[in-house]
Amino acid sequence: MSTEEPQDRLLRWVERVAAFCVEEWGLPPITGRILGWLMICDPAEQSAGQIADVIQASRASLTSNMRFLTAIGLVKKVRRPGDRVSYYRIEDDAWQKVIQRKLESLSAFGEIADEGLDIAGGEGHRTERIKAAHDSLTWLQNLAARHPLHR
Repeated sequence: MSTEEPQDRLLRWVERVAAFCVEEWGLPPITGRILGWLMICDPAEQSAGQIADVIQASRASLTSNMRFLTAIGLVKKVRRPGDRVSYYRIEDDAWQKVIQRKLESLSAFGEIADEGLDIAGGEGHRTERIKAAHDSLTWLQNLAARHPLHR
């Protein structure tokens, strides 16, 4: 059994999410911390002040990152009647959006691979390398088509 405080454990997990976002998606650490916190916090809706306090971020840095996360549709800004404070929460379909965007970008690269196959002429090592990328992307597209994301 862990002797670690519950809040310390939560924050350690938030840091793991942040590290993943940095390494895999090239996002700033604060963006990953915001996502991690909004995934695990209770209540699900948090004010900018609450988020800044927990992840130890400046309000200015938090504000620009919240604007980014809201603009790309991962985080939703929520207002409560009679409350002047804005709250933020992870969108219900946030992860579906992330996956869909990745699939769309891979599909776009598939079109580039098709063009490369055309240019390479259909034979030789250049074609084999491009075909390997093309086949992998086609496999992923077929897999996604057979198993669509829905909640």
